[in-house]
Amino acid sequence: MDITWYGHSCFRLTERNKATVVTDPFDAAIIGYNQPRLKADIVTVSHNSPGHNNMETVQGYKYALIGPGEYEIGGVFITGAAMHNLQSDPPRYNVVYVMDFQGVTVAHLGDLDHIPNQSEIDALGHIDVALVPVGGGGGLNSSQAAEVISLLEPSLVVPMHYKTEQTVLSLDPVDRFLKEMGVSTPLYEETLRVTSGSLPEQTQVVLLSVKE
Repeated sequence: MDITWYGHSCFRLTERNKATVVTDPFDAAIIGYNQPRLKADIVTVSHNSPGHNNMETVQGYKYALIGPGEYEIGGVFITGAAMHNLQSDPPRYNVVYVMDFQGVTVAHLGDLDHIPNQSEIDALGHIDVALVPVGGGGGLNSSQAAEVISLLEPSLVVPMHYKTEQTVLSLDPVDRFLKEMGVSTPLYEETLRVTSGSLPEQTQVVLLSVKE
């Protein structure tokens, strides 16, 4: 399967003969990236915010997943798990989506902003690739992200929701997260290609370039 990043929390996940998924499409006027031209079968939305719910920009989708549940669409098994922060004021709502593409599982953590408890982590099941907010703001900061990763134990970690030259949002740069993880040489990819046979034994951090 291929994972392409369009900035912020927006990814496109594709696998031959499977449904294509776009996660958290954003409003470029709010976020600052170029507005991507996206086409997909499925759109997932972690929470109702202009940085994550701009479904009108995605062409051709037949299914919009905007809440918890279990779904099987086009050969992709998707579980949406509620990981709300009801202690904040106002309460923050967030759905984590775990997508199974022919045995490769990808977890999109959305705007998760706290450390889930062990039962919530266990409910997600085995995770091969974790798409993790690391820049603070409305999501995990660098130290929280590192702790969540230690609980999930994924093979690959793709940071998202952090400060880049393109975004106008007030977020931390990814360097803070890399330092927290003790990573001096992350992998750099334009598109992350993942197969069940290519997963590393030790957790690796992959920095994706933003698809223009």
